[in-house]
Amino acid sequence: MESSESHGRIENFNALVLRHKAMIWHICSDYTLGKAWKTEDCIQEVMISLWRSFGTFEQRSSEKTWVWRVATNTMLMLKRKEDRSPKTESIEEFRVDEKDDEPGNEKYKQLQQLINTLPEENGTVIRAFLDGFSYKEIAEMTGSSVGAVAMRIARLKRKLRLMYERENNL
Repeated sequence: MESSESHGRIENFNALVLRHKAMIWHICSDYTLGKAWKTEDCIQEVMISLWRSFGTFEQRSSEKTWVWRVATNTMLMLKRKEDRSPKTESIEEFRVDEKDDEPGNEKYKQLQQLINTLPEENGTVIRAFLDGFSYKEIAEMTGSSVGAVAMRIARLKRKLRLMYERENNL
């Protein structure tokens, strides 16, 4: 039989996940470029990571920042693991997904692909910015100053714009 302390922990964890499920999905979807089966795998890994570290959250940062950091670190770990594994063609690559035909979706996918080519730390910073985190929150997450974050984001935006223009012959 479950103790009331254990039951309370599970309820608190479930409430945390519900409060941040959209952000978790967004982080995983960006990483997987919208491939549904990979997004689901990523979300499961994030849930495992969150559960493992749930009892040690010290509230030195906001709950949202902590969830974002755990999800992003999990996503980066999965990306490094995938980069080390042998490349094989998947039938999933050839499947047509209805979401792929939505207007404006190609630009978003292209932006995510360009972000994926950036060094890991820069990709993390620009994703945090695109996810709506303030410069102050990003500075806390990365251990940088607010000024350094603002400068880095300005440079990354300029770099991404140039990469986009080059790739699209604009």
